[in-house]
This record gives sequence, C-alpha cells and structure tokens, in this order.
Amino acid sequence: MNRLLLSLCLLRFFTAHSQVYDLRTEYLTAPLGIDTPQPRLSWKQKDERRGAGQSAYQVWLGKDSLAVATGKAGSTGKINAPDNRVIYTRENLQPYTRYFWKVTVWDNHGGRVQSQVVHFETGHMQISNWKGEWISDGTDIRLKPAPYFRQDFETGKKIRSARAYIAAGGLFELYINGVKIGDHVLDPNYTRFDRRILYVTHDVTGALKAGKNAIGVLLGNGWYNHQSTAVWYFDRAPWRNRPAFCMDLRITYEDGSVETVSSGRSWKTALSPVIFNSIYTAEHYDARKEIRGWNLPDFDDSQWRNSTLRSAPSQNIVSQALTPVRAVEEIPVKSLNRISDTVYVFDLGRNISGVSRITLSGPEGTVIRLKHAERLYDNGRPDMSNIDAHYRPTDDTDPFQTDIFILKGEGTESFMPRFNYKGFQYVEVTASRPVQLNSTSLKGYFIHSDVEPVGRISSSDETLNRIWQATNNSYLSNLVGYPTDCPQREKNGWTGDAHIASETGLYNFDGITVYEKWLADHRDEQQPNGVLPSIIPTGGWGYEWGNGPDWTSTIAIIPWNLYLFYGDKKPLQDNYENIRRYVDHIAELYPSGLTSWGLGDWIPVKSKAPVELTSTAYYYTDTRILAQAAELLGREADHREYNALAEKIRKAFNDKYLHRETGLYGSGLQTELAVPLFWGLVPEELRREVADHLAQRVQADDMQMDVGLLGTKALLQALSDNGHEEVAYALATRKTFPSWGWWIANGATTLYENWPIDAKSDISMNHIMFGEIGAWLFKAPGGIKPDPWQPGFRNVILEPRFTGGPDTFSAEHNGRYGTIRSAWEKTEKGITYRVTIPANSTGTVRLPQVKGKSWYKDGVVMKNSEVQVLSGEYKFENK
Repeated sequence: MNRLLLSLCLLRFFTAHSQVYDLRTEYLTAPLGIDTPQPRLSWKQKDERRGAGQSAYQVWLGKDSLAVATGKAGSTGKINAPDNRVIYTRENLQPYTRYFWKVTVWDNHGGRVQSQVVHFETGHMQISNWKGEWISDGTDIRLKPAPYFRQDFETGKKIRSARAYIAAGGLFELYINGVKIGDHVLDPNYTRFDRRILYVTHDVTGALKAGKNAIGVLLGNGWYNHQSTAVWYFDRAPWRNRPAFCMDLRITYEDGSVETVSSGRSWKTALSPVIFNSIYTAEHYDARKEIRGWNLPDFDDSQWRNSTLRSAPSQNIVSQALTPVRAVEEIPVKSLNRISDTVYVFDLGRNISGVSRITLSGPEGTVIRLKHAERLYDNGRPDMSNIDAHYRPTDDTDPFQTDIFILKGEGTESFMPRFNYKGFQYVEVTASRPVQLNSTSLKGYFIHSDVEPVGRISSSDETLNRIWQATNNSYLSNLVGYPTDCPQREKNGWTGDAHIASETGLYNFDGITVYEKWLADHRDEQQPNGVLPSIIPTGGWGYEWGNGPDWTSTIAIIPWNLYLFYGDKKPLQDNYENIRRYVDHIAELYPSGLTSWGLGDWIPVKSKAPVELTSTAYYYTDTRILAQAAELLGREADHREYNALAEKIRKAFNDKYLHRETGLYGSGLQTELAVPLFWGLVPEELRREVADHLAQRVQADDMQMDVGLLGTKALLQALSDNGHEEVAYALATRKTFPSWGWWIANGATTLYENWPIDAKSDISMNHIMFGEIGAWLFKAPGGIKPDPWQPGFRNVILEPRFTGGPDTFSAEHNGRYGTIRSAWEKTEKGITYRVTIPANSTGTVRLPQVKGKSWYKDGVVMKNSEVQVLSGEYKFENK
C-alpha cells in the first residue's frame, strides 16, 4: 500500500511539470469538413525543466468521446519516439463523422501526461457523396446584378446537429433564417475553377429552429465571372460563367435519422441590390432594390423564378481545409478632410488590404461614391495613378477601386462590400447631394487570411521595429487564400514575390495551410511538360511571360521551406513529381547547365546582373531541393541523378562566372556576389573572399544597396553569414534612399514596390516582394534558423549577429515545438545573450569569437564558442 501511494505521488509530481497542448488536425483546431482519409494529428509539450522532452506517445481516436477519454478507443499503441505529429492510419474514416482524439505523452523524467480530448469532423470525402445539384440563375455572364437564391423547408424532430456544405463557382454568402452564417469573407478561396473547386463547411445547428426554416444564398462573381477588364484577360478565362453553387444541408436528428436539404431546380432566384461586383475593382449597391425578408421563412417568392441546373465547373470538389479569410481588424479613421459638403477624404493612417464601411443618412437616390487610394495629390484628392495602370475599362461604369452606394432614404444606412477587397489608406467620399459626415462615419476593415501570428521582433532601434511591422502588414495584405503581389493594382499570385517572402511569412505566421492550398493550385496549373505560369492561379496568362526558374521556383522552394519550418515531408511528397517535371524541362531546354529563362533581378536600384546568372542560381537551387527530397522520400536513383545534375549546374555556373584569381563573380555587382553566396554556389574555400568583395562593393557604392528583387533576397544574409553583419545592419536601417528605412522615414506603414517613392511606374505602396528583411531579422540579429537535419525546429540553430546592431534585440518564434526566444543586450562589459529552447527540442548555439573576451554559459566559462543545449532557458555572457 505504501509503495502504491508512493508511486501515485511520484506520478503526480512528474506529470505536474508537463502539459500537452495545441492539439491540431491537419494544422487546424477542431476543423469541420476534413476530406483526407489519413489526417495529420499534432501536439506540443510544455515543460519548463531543462532537458525536458517526450520519450514516447500514444494517440487514441474514435467516434465516442468517452471511449477516447478512458483509453478504450482505437490507438496507435505506445510508440517510443519524440515525434509530436502522426499520420493516423489505423481508422477507416467515414464521411460526415465527428472523431475524437487525445494523446498521452511520456516525458524523459519518468512522467506521463494526457491531453484533453479534442475533435474534428469529416466532410463529403468524395464527390459521389454530394446530393445537391449545381444551380445558377441561368442569365448571361454580362448581367451585372448578383443573384439571390432561397428555399424553405421544415424540421419535424429535435435536431442534434446540422452542417451546411457549400461549393461555389464565384463567391457566396449563406443565410439561414435571416442570419448570416460564419465570419468568413470571400469564400470559397480562388482556384483554377475548371480543375478544382473548394467547398466550405459550417456548423448551422444553432441557426435552425423547429418547424419552418429558410435558406438564403447570395452569389458574387469573384474570379469566376470576371467582368472587369485588365491586361491579364481574366474576362477570357476558360472557366468563365455566371456564378453557380451546390449545397447540402445535412440535419441529424436526436433519434439518429438524417435529412438532407439540397440545392436543386426548385430553389427560387431573383436579382439582389448588389447591382455590380468585381473582385478586382469594386462593388455597387442600390439600397432601393433591397428585398425585405428574402431569407426568412414564409417570404412570398411567387414572383421569383426557378433556378437553372448547371453542370459542375469541375469534377474535383474538395474541402477548403485552410485558415479562412476574415475581416480581421476594424480600423478607425485617423483624420478627416472636409473639402465641401459633398466631398470628404478619410485617412486611416495606414495602408491595408480590405474594405471600408460607411454609415450615413440622406435622401432617397443620393449616390455615394467611395474612391479608395494609397496616396493623395497635393490638393488632398486621391491619386490613383500608381495603382490603375493595368486596368483597361471599356466604359465609365466600373471606376477603379470605387464603390457606389445608392441610398434608399430611410434613416441611417450602412454599406460594406461583400465580394471585393482593395488596397488603400485614403477613402474619398463624394455625394450627389450634400451629406453630413464625421470621423466616425467611416471605418476600415483589414481583410486577409486569418493566420495565427507566431513571430515577434523588438529592439532598441525603432526603425527596425517599424520595418518589421510594415513587412508583416504587407505580407498579410497579400495573403487572401493565396499569396499575391499587391492588393490593389493586380491581386495576382505572382510566384516570384511569394517564394521570396515565404521565409518571412513562416517566421511570423502559421501559414502552412494556405501554402499547401496554393501548391495544389500549382499542380492544377502545371502543363504536362513541367511549365508553370508566372501567376497562379491564372485564366491562361503567364505561360508566355514572367515565368522561369527565378520566379516559378515556388514549386520547389515553398515545399522545402515548409519541410524546414514544420518538419513535414508531405508537401515535398505531394509536389515531388511536379518538381521533377519542372527540373527535367529546364534540363531539356538548357543541356549546358546554364539557363537564361526568367525575368532576372526585377526592379534594380540601378545595376542589373545577367539573367543567366540569377536564373541558373535558382535552377541549381531547385535541382538541389529535388535531390534532397528524393533522398528523404527513399528515391535513391533519383537522388543520385539530381545530385549529379546539381553539381553539373554548379560547375557550369562557376566555370563561366567565377574569376578564381580575383574572387569575383561576373563584373562584381552586388547581386552577382550575393546570389552565389546565399544559394550555396561559391566553393567553400572562396566564401570569405567573395563575401569580402561583396562588403567592399557595398562600401564602394556609398553604402547603398544596388540590387533588385533577387539580389535583395540574398544580400543581407550573404553579408551577415560571412562576417559582415555590420554592413547588413547599415543597409537595413539607413534612412536615405535606397532602403527599407528610407520608406519608413517617409511615412510608410507597408513595403513598397520600388525604392524611389516618386517612381513613375511600378510604385504600388503595398508590395511584399522586397519582404526578405522580415526573415533576415530572425535569421541574423535573432540568429534563429531551422536545422535541415532535424527540421521543424526539432533542433534550433542559434547564431545571432551582434556587430553593428542595436543595443537590445529580441526575436521569438512559436514553432512546431513551442516558443523559441533569442534575446541580447549590449552592456558596458560586453554582451548578455538569453536563449529559450522549448520542450522536446534542442539547440545548437554558435557565438562569435571576440578578441580579448570569453563567453560564459550560466556563469561558467565556455571552452568553445559553439555548444549544444537541451530545452530550457540559458544565459550567455561575453566579457
């Protein structure tokens, strides 16, 4: 008995230190509508003891929450491994089913701790399970008003649960009994509609009532029926059609019976007060055309028409299993300029992607125009010239980024677009009659994929802090279910911009679900010979211009970065054949190993490196990633083949561009030196010499950057990793042209497309393509890097760069195992550096040698400046 009590006390003591938390299915919390038959289940361990880790785990999964909680459900069995993610294969998952799961973790101190029971739900899982029919209002693609749809139904028994599954060509809003369902916007996410359609699942149990109910659906055009005209010809997309949808409302009653209310020809349709909507330009709304009660039971729809049956846009209809797009933040007006009683200009004080909401009153028929812009003319009116350059309107009825709201004249009225978003800081409101507005009459809403923040930077240098904030603002502004270049002029999924900024995104936000969706878009768009377009998704534009390895390396670089940050091979496995076809195509076109296919160092400050140099560097990178992926996936023959090809490319590159006698590449431009250093093309014995030449070249260029997009990706890290971090700091924080600090000094709250703020072209003021600095802040001042040999931050590499930096600096990243912290402070004696390594992971700390000083770890002098540490908190001092 005493032994039993002792064992219980010990167990209680050990488990009190550990906690299992953040359980996710397919990287989502309690998701609905999962289609994958073998979901990835993951968790984290919290334990502040040094060296704490997981020695084993066991996952239970089943349909009965009590059976899971008591350990009587199916399980993996106890697995002696530190893994905190498992692909669950032991259960044959069924559609429309809620599954519960938990995990028990054994720690390396002898304790055991159980997680809470969590759940996920499966969706249709295969297209044959759909019962609904695809319906539309059957009108012409040129018709401008958006259609309403409605259907009444009755429930006769007590409801246990109800789920709405809805797929659409275009965008939708769903209503039940007059209440809008969910807080998503711009659903479903944009795809290549003729090859893949996404459906969304909502829990609508609370929206239903006993007896009579009504479903209402409002459809928007989105990218499916692009009525605005621009240089990318989305109005000619092969899938273009009048918006359509398919819906199943699946009701499960308390007695276990199931009833499905599905879309079909009996649904009624009419035109809505949304008299025009364009994802690209704006939305027009005539409140006089509102139909009261249209989405409520017992509405008289006898004057409405029956819906028209349509074929499905695609036979590939899959769950939208990613973080949704939302109106994440409400932004008040910072200042208001009343120009007259019919013209007001509102300033939000920051540049965003999103929409505005106006609230006012006025006579019936008053026309309100809301023009959204990023900058103003000297007279205080909006200047659209930097963002409407690629718009090709056919008439004056669709003004760019200008919403139109026609009042019904019944007291206070509000308008906020449903099926559009814009990039803007200023909103000019003009009225056809005098109106009274104040600073509370308008609000801005920041719209983006609602990805969880996982990174934080703070320092004593306010310029660095503001650069980090501006970079994140631009990253989020350009993440709306897929990465874009800018939220106003284009909204295109430019591949080059996205892979350049992918590390920035992954250090700062939990974005894997959005990237995995976008990689599926790549697979949809890739031609049989391996060619990818420069913008993804596309209606056909981009296969003939702008693509090539410097841009469309997304197919290799993003899966590799997901592997590094999450330790998950699945993105590499899912895209392996696509990467291989892509690399094989380049090899076929360019047998020498050198390729000139690509745009090159886009928008340089003044000097542009040869396209062949930059494109070949990316070709080498893609091939090296392919070889590494082959090895990880057990494809030994492919590993040998592509490893040899990578070496062939590297040799050809160095034979042509490296002058070994001088240690210079090409003519010695900054991009020519930085790109080979960053992407690992420089022979090891020459790395320091090439880096010295790069630093000297920057100094010869008056300590100014002279690079374009591809050079910017490489420059700061190439300097920081090779002994010249003080030069990198100087470039990053300088407050004169050209630099990020220059933008901040001139009032930027986002990143720009061009270094000169008065450029005559290419001057979007919310562009992410120069966003590598957001990753550099973590990699160089913070020194936080994933270890390719133990990815997902299973082992954290910490090599901070102190020289030339601010007095204090802190970087935090909440990775796959928990929060990593790297923080330092310069003191009179030297440097104090503090590190936090989360439970179940380790760290490799590499500290710079300082002449005449020694490093101390927790007060004990270190024999070497590199040390391996277990989880926990550590203090290093250089004195």
